[in-house]
Amino acid sequence: MELTVYLAGQIHDDWRHEVRKKADEKNLPLHFVSPQENHELSDDIGEKILGEQPNKMYRDDAASSINNFRTRVLLQKSDAVIAFFGESYKQWNTALDAGAAIQGGEALNPYKARVPCPPIKRTIEPGGCDSRNDRTSSRCSQLFISIIE
Repeated sequence: MELTVYLAGQIHDDWRHEVRKKADEKNLPLHFVSPQENHELSDDIGEKILGEQPNKMYRDDAASSINNFRTRVLLQKSDAVIAFFGESYKQWNTALDAGAAIQGGEALNPYKARVPCPPIKRTIEPGGCDSRNDRTSSRCSQLFISIIE
């Protein structure tokens, strides 16, 4: 059985690579999906699809509409969600994706960086993936192995 896993969280570093690598190392039958990881394309997608916008505000709004649609579709098609709460960026998108996953009934695994969690990160009950210990994404892998076996 292959599971589809949505990797929610900021797109500014390669945390998804670590999760994918661990899954590959353990030969887990997981298919990963995520927000648009190409930051430039994420910013430009509204105009690419809807055409040129009159100003920056409309450009950002158009991109947000397309990116949010993508997120909703991929979350609905996912069996599980790993939500990464990093240390460097505001985590509103991650929190919103995690809330949508909970509302949609997907299995959610918060995955937090090695930093104290501010209140926004406490809105979601801690789950199977917590990188504040040395086992970082190994706990995620073990969780998915137990689901599949």
